[in-house]
Amino acid sequence: KPLAGLLPQQAMTELFATVMQTGRQHAAEYSLEGGRILLLQAAPLHRPGETWGAVGILQDVTEIRRMEQLRRDFVANVSHELRTPMTSIQGFVEALLDGLAEDKASRLHYLQIILAETVRLNRLITDLLDLSRLEMQQIPLPLEAVDLASLIRDVTAKLQPQVEKNGLTLKVNLPERLQPVTGNYDRLQQVLINLCSNAIAFTPPGGRITVTAREIGELVRVSVSDTGPGIPVEEQDKIWQRFHRVDKARSRSLGGTGLGLAIVKQIIEAHGGSVGLTSMPGEGATFSFTLKIADNAAG
Repeated sequence: KPLAGLLPQQAMTELFATVMQTGRQHAAEYSLEGGRILLLQAAPLHRPGETWGAVGILQDVTEIRRMEQLRRDFVANVSHELRTPMTSIQGFVEALLDGLAEDKASRLHYLQIILAETVRLNRLITDLLDLSRLEMQQIPLPLEAVDLASLIRDVTAKLQPQVEKNGLTLKVNLPERLQPVTGNYDRLQQVLINLCSNAIAFTPPGGRITVTAREIGELVRVSVSDTGPGIPVEEQDKIWQRFHRVDKARSRSLGGTGLGLAIVKQIIEAHGGSVGLTSMPGEGATFSFTLKIADNAAG
């Protein structure tokens, strides 16, 4: 068969021709439609006095390149997120040392900013360590039958002062009887607090947040809905990625680290469940996750 009929791009055929003409090995990567990346490595086949052919290895390196890009993005994001509070802390400490805060009120203001940035820095590092340990399965996750209805009521009660402060209403929709799920109470509480806190932060005053739990076969689906601005369609696939923010400036001003949803996803997947998002811009968003009904409850 003609070589051009075996390869997805004419450039690959030309690479073989170059190898044949030069008698030296060559390699190149090619991006195909659909996002696939192929690496072609070709080497000449010699016999006395001539190059009589070439042999090539074609490798799909799409996933390798994707992981390399994720790693580069992660390093860049971590560097940026750490630099922002560190720059702020350095600036205000230098101002204090230079005597720019001449009165007690100014010094107190500077120190409050330094404290807030230090707390933010500590939260970022804690989230990074949590996420790393979750991904490497280094966090013990003892599972038991968890009364999900009680957990939801406890979390929403804790967040009620924050809800009222932001001028919102919080509603809980639970069936009369909700079977226990298999999970880790502390980690599931972390998931709910994270999702509810996000909803509170991004819902304008007068808005509503609804926490719902429903049994679906052998699973329980928990949803946190809000009446906020919603999430653009093109952002929805990225929302669970580390450091991804839809509204970067506002997220940062609210003290978010950009890691919360990535941690939620890791925790739920460690439970054998899945996360989901449905949203229309301007019509709010609903974040959801599923958990397995506890074996002793399912019967």
